[in-house]
Amino acid sequence: MGSMAQTKPHVVCLGAPKYAGADYLSDFCSSFEFSVLEATNRSETISLLPKLIARKGPIYAFIIRMGTPPYEPFDAGLLSQLVPSCKIIVSASAGYNEFDVEWMSEQGIIFCNSVDAVAEATADMAVFLLLATLRNTSNAERSARAGTWRSVEGLIPARDPAGLVLGIVGLGAIGKYLAKKAAVFNLKIKYYNRTRLPVDQEKAYNVTYCSSLHDLLSSSDIVSINCPLNTATTNLISTAEFAAMKDGAFLINTARGAIIDEAALKMALESGKVARAGLDVLCNEPNVDPWFLDKDNVIIQPHLGGLTDVAFMKAERECFENIRAFFEGGKANSPVNMEKLRK
Repeated sequence: MGSMAQTKPHVVCLGAPKYAGADYLSDFCSSFEFSVLEATNRSETISLLPKLIARKGPIYAFIIRMGTPPYEPFDAGLLSQLVPSCKIIVSASAGYNEFDVEWMSEQGIIFCNSVDAVAEATADMAVFLLLATLRNTSNAERSARAGTWRSVEGLIPARDPAGLVLGIVGLGAIGKYLAKKAAVFNLKIKYYNRTRLPVDQEKAYNVTYCSSLHDLLSSSDIVSINCPLNTATTNLISTAEFAAMKDGAFLINTARGAIIDEAALKMALESGKVARAGLDVLCNEPNVDPWFLDKDNVIIQPHLGGLTDVAFMKAERECFENIRAFFEGGKANSPVNMEKLRK
């Protein structure tokens, strides 16, 4: 193995990239030595990595695609064989609570998530759940299939989005797409964020800032959760937050289950405080609390928000582009741990 200048950096993908596209990959391979680690789970990864390194040399960049559960957690136990050569680890997922970023930082490894790949698809799921909760579509479909047609209580009249206030918790990439799409239904849009957006961006997305979460909750007819899960947002929506909401509010969650305190959500659904909830995410997936599965006022999807063909293609390409930017320009596109590395 010669010096970095003479040889192409060795880039390894955990499992074959299925969506980036053959032309795209062959272009990437002109600048990089590319290998696929054919491991389908954690133990295979641990046993196959040293064999690949022995055969093709040290690994400088490591790609983790969608579908991470069989490998989790991404910690020293799984990844320590990449040290010390590995400079960058990239993930096709937006959320990274399954990744030991602290450990990577200690090893001097840059970690990148996927920022925009699933954003629009996830916003589309939020729009779908928003309409489904307002129009009570799951109960309507059950009634049609059961032969009771429109006679089931609660189908007529459905709620119309026009003129209602949508409160978006977290106006990041997903929240911004949602704001743009929701405007089509004549919803008024408010948002709450850790940091307020610049005024020109607020104008561009036609959104009104709320300085506190409770201010947002108390003035919204529909609340959509679009923030990442971290220590600050775990159980962000709990008893006091439900109390702050309008009676009969609608709740949409396409972020992560644990952002909502599920015990408090049950009480809010039981009491009618929340008229209906549209949930693409729950705690302890896929072994979710069966209570939610039996409720007529809950519309559930099995965490499909970002799982579209276009999102998969974008996610894989973002991984490769992060690596390309790092090796060709010295700076990755979406690093999450630069602050820690500087220390």
